[in-house]
Amino acid sequence: MVAKNAMEIFTLLDKSNCRECGEKTCLAFAGKVFLGQCDIRACPHIGQQEIERLNDNSAAVSDVDENAEEYISSLKHDISKLDFAETAEKIGAAFDGSMMEIRMLGKSFGIQRETGAFVTDLHLIPWVVMPLLEYVLHCQGAAVTGDWVSFRELDNGKEKYLLFKKRGEDVLKQLADKYIDFFDDIVHMFDGKQVEKAFESDVSVVLYPLPLVPVMICYWKPEEGMGSSLNLFFDRSANQNLGADSVFFLGTGLAQMFEKLAEHHGF
Repeated sequence: MVAKNAMEIFTLLDKSNCRECGEKTCLAFAGKVFLGQCDIRACPHIGQQEIERLNDNSAAVSDVDENAEEYISSLKHDISKLDFAETAEKIGAAFDGSMMEIRMLGKSFGIQRETGAFVTDLHLIPWVVMPLLEYVLHCQGAAVTGDWVSFRELDNGKEKYLLFKKRGEDVLKQLADKYIDFFDDIVHMFDGKQVEKAFESDVSVVLYPLPLVPVMICYWKPEEGMGSSLNLFFDRSANQNLGADSVFFLGTGLAQMFEKLAEHHGF
């Protein structure tokens, strides 16, 4: 299976929710195909071209970008069926009877129960919104352990690490190399926390892009004979609270967000 997550399979389906495959929605079917619980050919509308595309890794990332709005709409639909009060308690959010409020990077992100509308001052891009909504849907509420691991050490993270490094860690490293002061400021702008001494680097901070999914950023400046380096670390509980596929989108989404902020402020 070349697909990196259920969404890449979902983009190949006709989204008709015909139920002829035995599942209630195309999104549910895509999830089962990704988990190996059923064959993509169980969809009566899938063509040979789509099956071949499923095995074409070069098309995967572009499909995610192009179909993000539709996928987000599907996630919002699934969230509308949740018990907001119960979900908020499990995922570390708040619920006032009409809106669930999630703290994202120290800022408020609200989801209205009746309309599914977002209420936030954050500049949102699909690659950040998607893992947030997947967090609401799938977070198991596991306690943060303090056991930091790299992306490749997460369950199913090893096979996706090279792309994660290219679209996430490398982008952030280039940003830090060019705008070291801005990079230091921006991570603290988002309510960053100090790291333990054992993990200290030239720039090191813990961010909370989601209540139960902390991210540690460690950047080392270049020294004599050695280039700079930057690594992202995640609490091991991310396996239960988000999963490697959504962590992939979260890490690369943060990189895109920081990059856009640097451009916007003219650095």
